[in-house]
Amino acid sequence: MGWLKRLFGMEKPENAQVNPTPEVVQQQETPTAAAPTATQSIAPERVGLNGEYDQSGLAKRVALAFDQDAQLDDIDTLWVAQTSATVVLKGKVPSQDILNKMASVARSVNGAAAVDTSQVTIG
Repeated sequence: MGWLKRLFGMEKPENAQVNPTPEVVQQQETPTAAAPTATQSIAPERVGLNGEYDQSGLAKRVALAFDQDAQLDDIDTLWVAQTSATVVLKGKVPSQDILNKMASVARSVNGAAAVDTSQVTIG
């Protein structure tokens, strides 16, 4: 079972990307239909797998990056979460080398400002 399936209960969506181009969100400035619209970009940590807004977008894209890395088999004792733009890894990994690799992959995902590994044990 892959990271996305185990953590989020989803198969990889078609055209899913680790670093997709964010969609532009159209917003009405006033409630009238004739009012001009303003565009607002999605915060990098909230961009989903296909560029859409997703509250857990960063964590899902990190899980996708782990799925795409042949060296990072699904370690069923580790979880990926996010707190704002920080990727949070929790659980247990077999070695420090694996944890270092996972932190490096997580840092490479657009929107990841930091990676917190304080809740990971080695063994």
